[in-house]
Amino acid sequence: MSEVVDDRPGSDAPPGSEKLRGNLGIPAIVLMVVAAAAPLSTIGGNVPIGMALGDTTGIPVAFVVAGVIFLLFSASFVAMSKYVTDAGAFYAYIQRGLGRAAGTGAAVLALPAYMCTLLGVSAYDGVILGGLIERFGGPQIPWWILTALVLAAVAWLGYRDIDLSAKVLGVFLVSEVAILVVLDLVIVLRGGEQGITGDSFTPQGLAGGVGIALLYALWGFVGVEATSVFRDEAKDPDRTVPRATYWAVGIVASFYAFSSWALIEGNGGHDAIQVAKDDPDNFMVNTAQQYLGMLGRDLTTLFWFVSVFACALAFHNITARYAFVLGQNNVFPKQLGKVHHRFGAPSNASLAVTVASFVIMAILAGLGLDPVLQIFGPLGGVGVLALAILWLLTTISVVIFFRRRGGATRIVVLASAATLALGAGLVLIVSNLPLVVGGSPTLAVILGIAPVVVFGIGMVLSRRATGTLSEAKSE
Repeated sequence: MSEVVDDRPGSDAPPGSEKLRGNLGIPAIVLMVVAAAAPLSTIGGNVPIGMALGDTTGIPVAFVVAGVIFLLFSASFVAMSKYVTDAGAFYAYIQRGLGRAAGTGAAVLALPAYMCTLLGVSAYDGVILGGLIERFGGPQIPWWILTALVLAAVAWLGYRDIDLSAKVLGVFLVSEVAILVVLDLVIVLRGGEQGITGDSFTPQGLAGGVGIALLYALWGFVGVEATSVFRDEAKDPDRTVPRATYWAVGIVASFYAFSSWALIEGNGGHDAIQVAKDDPDNFMVNTAQQYLGMLGRDLTTLFWFVSVFACALAFHNITARYAFVLGQNNVFPKQLGKVHHRFGAPSNASLAVTVASFVIMAILAGLGLDPVLQIFGPLGGVGVLALAILWLLTTISVVIFFRRRGGATRIVVLASAATLALGAGLVLIVSNLPLVVGGSPTLAVILGIAPVVVFGIGMVLSRRATGTLSEAKSE
């Protein structure tokens, strides 16, 4: 047995530090995390863009590769979860391997990383909602007004207890998965547009920019790693969190790979590349119309909106929980670390995230930026870059932690493999960042440097932290 080191906020933080509470089981956590990955949003957005920019139909293979990378990551993550327990997730792990300053830097970096994804998908959802309203005879409403409504609904749910959010996400997730499964099966049963070609798995299909395809595949997994964020609100977390992590990764990888392959076959195999280039925004809904009729298109668009909303809600919840733990440890104002007496949720942190979301979105809208090309794309790109840095630092920390302990060769090997894989993925993300942000090298450099600067600021702020930011325990 190793020495028990109680680093939790409740021990080193000032008296009165509070813990979140809840009763989340494996299905609820899986629903929260898979919803954050937003299956319909990923298939409708990442798949056609990955094909169009990468000039490849190999994106189903890219999803499989990304799934393997995240399984390696999960094995490392879960192995260390027995020794590190905290609602702060990443920084608790990074701190144990690389020290308090790095851990605090990671926590501070995670906050804007998830905030970027929250803002990006919220802007995107406003656009989808506007299209739905016009489709059914409604007026043309500015996207930013509809995005404000999305943010308001997310704020109302995020302020309340996590069980309510889980139930809402569960209903949404079932809806979006159902429509995609129906579409996939109809395409396969009809034999696709030109018969089942299997082009995605041929040398021709795998040619082209497989790297950009992998980038968008990795983007689709953002949020899957967040199971540990809900540790304090899970029942039997030592059992629930690891199983929920493996289930989430497996479900997401399998679903993405199959659905992307089906949509490619539904558009003629290799011909799907040109279809995606011609109209990437409507690639999925046009396919739904072709195989399910206009009703199928309308339902797909509706559930697409719901999918992106669920994604926004999940990222809001994750962002609030990072702010909560930073508040508990005096890195951020103490009021952010308060738990609502009735809901048992980090309501102050949630409210702060809401205010920040409205202010930033108002600035972006005031600048006249395009909600998809100039908000969703760049913010999503920098968010993925920041999270990839955190994934990499986490696996490095696992390697260091278990090498110090000794007797865990298998875990060290798995974590080392995950480190190499994530390092390669990070290189791909950086090299393709100009494409993600709309082709501007200057903007790509600025957004590429930003995560490093934020991480450095977090390391400086670590001097304000009360004690350390994680809870470690022995076997």
